[in-house]
Amino acid sequence: MNLKSLANLLGMSKTTVSRALNGYPEVNVHTRERVLAAAREAGYEANPLARGLAVGRTNVFGIIYPLLPADLGDAMFLHTVGGMTEALEARKMNFIIGPVSANNELASYEQIVRGRRVDGLVVSRTLVRDERIAFLSKAGFPFVAHGRTELDSPYAWFDYDNEAGIRLAAACLLEQGHQRIALLSAPLDMNFARQRKDAFLAALAAAGLGTDPRYLISDTIDRRSGYQAMQLLLACSPRPTAVIVDNHLSGVGAVRALLDAGVEIGKDMSVIVWGSLGDTLTGANVTTVDQPDPAGAGAKMIDMLLALSSGTPAQQLQVLWQPVLLPGATVGRCPV
Repeated sequence: MNLKSLANLLGMSKTTVSRALNGYPEVNVHTRERVLAAAREAGYEANPLARGLAVGRTNVFGIIYPLLPADLGDAMFLHTVGGMTEALEARKMNFIIGPVSANNELASYEQIVRGRRVDGLVVSRTLVRDERIAFLSKAGFPFVAHGRTELDSPYAWFDYDNEAGIRLAAACLLEQGHQRIALLSAPLDMNFARQRKDAFLAALAAAGLGTDPRYLISDTIDRRSGYQAMQLLLACSPRPTAVIVDNHLSGVGAVRALLDAGVEIGKDMSVIVWGSLGDTLTGANVTTVDQPDPAGAGAKMIDMLLALSSGTPAQQLQVLWQPVLLPGATVGRCPV
């Protein structure tokens, strides 16, 4: 059963049947219900390619992603993308990932927009000043930012509360008597890293504590850099008594460096990592700042992207979820 056969069966024009199936408002309710009922009875399913061409849509959404070697083993990333994919598949739409090199990322955005190859994009790993978001905003192309950025015009974004999460971690350590607290950060041009560092410094200042510059190490975004950064902290005199790692990718390396050095975590040094470490450090029971329901977050971003594509103003599509502190065995009283 194709569109022509369905139209002949109903004694209507193909245009009327097509408009009824696609929900055009000029088709009256009685006609639409009659067409939909006949389509169900006849087992008619629209050709998605033809339908997309007819309405100027591809029914495909995507993310352009400069993949790091660790990303394919990053459970949090995969859960979030899985949530996006499932949300679209439930609507008979598709989600694609376009891996690119970092120096070709903006050019890829420009190519995608010119060719209208997707109906909308999720922009991940947002930067403090993000030329991708500025470009998409100026082009009027539908997108949802997974994270925030500095931009004068309103845009749709989804994020977890970076400041609140770091305040939870800092408060936990301060309550245990820690005063020499270090922070391992992702590159500070990433917006989440900048927000988390600012919140960390503010939390220590509010407690009347200064910060040793040696205890602030940035550009840790994978296991190797996390491992090396922790080695630098262990070489300090005096050492910090506690460390917050602002991302789970480098958190794995940081905890491994402590284990390899024979440091008793939770006693000799306390550690809190932002993000779940999964099964990468079996038995470590790391205290974490957790971002709940990553698959649900992915689905939420797709809901927002579809709403944006349907005309909802961007300023009504700004969502902030709250992280939670999950206690583990890696936080203890400050050693005397």
